[in-house]
Amino acid sequence: MFTPKYPPQDTTPAPTVYTPTPYVPAVAPAPSALASNRPTVQLTPGSTLALVAGGGALVLVVGAVLVSMLLAVAITAASVAVCAVTIRSILKSDRR
Repeated sequence: MFTPKYPPQDTTPAPTVYTPTPYVPAVAPAPSALASNRPTVQLTPGSTLALVAGGGALVLVVGAVLVSMLLAVAITAASVAVCAVTIRSILKSDRR
């Protein structure tokens, strides 16, 4: 009754052995890339200054947005805390 019952052994055939064949590329390698006809970007002192100013303005705008979001969360948390204390004191004085 308490002895284990084992399932019968599998009768699958033995696996076949795979022998890989050596790799032989069928296509010749691609030629090297040709020189591009597009001109390269030339940065002048004026364009460099414009890029730096644009990046600085972007950092300031993103910083202002993040600080305002943090301030909104802080103000909301403070107002919820004040409401909780007020409701708690009203309920506590109501029991007396």
